[in-house]
Amino acid sequence: MTTSQTASESVSVAIVGSGGAGALTAGSILLAACGKSGLYGNMNRSVGPQIRGGEAAALLRICSHPVDCMSESYDLLIAIDWNNADRFAAEMPLKPDGLVICDPESGEVPDAIAKTGVSIVEVNMKDLAKEVAGGRENMIALGLAAGVMGLPIESLMAIVSAKLSDKGEHIVEAGRNCIEAGIAQVSSHARSLEIKPPEKQGDGRWLITGNEAAGLGAVRGGVRFAAAYPITPATEILEWLSPALSKTGGALVQAEDELSSINMIIGASYGGRASVTATSGPGLALMIESIGLAAASEVPIVVVDVMRGGPSTGIPTKSEQSDLNIAVYGCHGDAPHIVVAPLSVADCLFSTQWAVHLAEAMQSPAIVLSDQSLGQAHVLIDQPANVAFLAQRKIFAGGQVETYNRYALTADGVSPMAIPGTPGGQYTADGLTHSQKGTPSSKKSDHQDQLDKRRDKIANFDYGNHWADVEGDSDMVIVTWGSMTGAAREAIRKLSAEGVSVKLVALRLIAPFMKDNFLKALEGTRRILVLEQTHSGQFHQYLRAQCDLPAEVRHFHRPGPHLIGPEEICTQIRDWISA
Repeated sequence: MTTSQTASESVSVAIVGSGGAGALTAGSILLAACGKSGLYGNMNRSVGPQIRGGEAAALLRICSHPVDCMSESYDLLIAIDWNNADRFAAEMPLKPDGLVICDPESGEVPDAIAKTGVSIVEVNMKDLAKEVAGGRENMIALGLAAGVMGLPIESLMAIVSAKLSDKGEHIVEAGRNCIEAGIAQVSSHARSLEIKPPEKQGDGRWLITGNEAAGLGAVRGGVRFAAAYPITPATEILEWLSPALSKTGGALVQAEDELSSINMIIGASYGGRASVTATSGPGLALMIESIGLAAASEVPIVVVDVMRGGPSTGIPTKSEQSDLNIAVYGCHGDAPHIVVAPLSVADCLFSTQWAVHLAEAMQSPAIVLSDQSLGQAHVLIDQPANVAFLAQRKIFAGGQVETYNRYALTADGVSPMAIPGTPGGQYTADGLTHSQKGTPSSKKSDHQDQLDKRRDKIANFDYGNHWADVEGDSDMVIVTWGSMTGAAREAIRKLSAEGVSVKLVALRLIAPFMKDNFLKALEGTRRILVLEQTHSGQFHQYLRAQCDLPAEVRHFHRPGPHLIGPEEICTQIRDWISA
């Protein structure tokens, strides 16, 4: 990759078009080609709530270094057509010196874009595609993007061959010819958007989504059964798990609804198989009663909730962090359980694997709170470490015992679980309050003992350093969780370059709340900025319910779908300092 002196460390690209125009395909090929060139990057998609048609945009950020979040503004916008583009124009603001490439036959440039004064270059993509047998405009657009960015043609062609090979050699050849035609249209007066070579060379980048990473984490954690009902934006977890589980001797069942799916995984786990389901907010709401059943009967399960905008059907294709309250507080009665939130796409792997480990070790339900911005983002990352957790489910081995007490009061609160059919391991398992043996009971002492047992085994477990990522040393702290961590990290790097030091405390373990660890991480703090992507400030309220924050606190939050970006966070800190 040759590089000019004006090459940038980061370039953001939006490829837009109506549904079926192939904008997302062009974006995915472009991202993969960047990975083959040794670059880093990510891609998220913007689509409407309709099942077919409507608007579609591939939003990419390509960098010479690992990237934590999407861009807040774009260097290059390529419009295959302008149909319905006004619906998501606010999600892809252009930089003042941005470049727009569009087909003059595809409609008028929207006023919101034309009035910005950015450079607009017209290319007849439709006519160019017609000149190629089997040609398509999205491949012309791909060539235009690659030409402006100065990507190696070999990397691009290799990815096209791999991605389109199943459609036939004539389609591959048409794609190549269209890409070459697009590159040839990049005029000398168009602003170059070349990228600097990567800081770390290598062709071992993983191109993975958060949903795929969550699936891999579940399998690495020992999951061998999954049951789920498809729901946006979690369905890709099921699509990834189905073949993966079959290769490991496991199985996936597509249930008729969310009620069936969670009860299926409770049954499978009761039978000795580590089990998982995946859903989004509406599905989690249906599962809550059965999560309480798993807590009461001490059957380990994992529920991955890929959050979206709510309430009700909300915005299925957009991101938000607003399932926090239902995940933490949703069960009726006192039903202690685990809530874990991945801090990045790569962390979806670790956090889901860790959740399986925690659920199995403590015989408890665990909820993984991912969201659309993590789950459906395609990201180029370095290969993650293969972490191994040693603890496993405590199993009753069987044999001659006078009485098998399934829910015995043990030192760590975890009692050996008999797999059905184990000699001497018969017991009653249901959701009623029970004695240590499992026999239903309404005694005050049994109720108190089992409530204490379920509480203490989770509260006293050794979670190690995984409870949060604590980075930096400053009396100014950003406290956040989940997907907001990437934007917070980038904001902190920007502020550091300006001479402003900010510490990060990003919670991975939401429940149980590690109060002592949290307050220790905040020692010496004067100012705390609480950051989250919700309308009502659920995370801030949760923190205040758990402890007194030991400093002056400001709270920056808003609902989706417009994600909070690094520069907005920087502005909050700068304004606070200068106040």
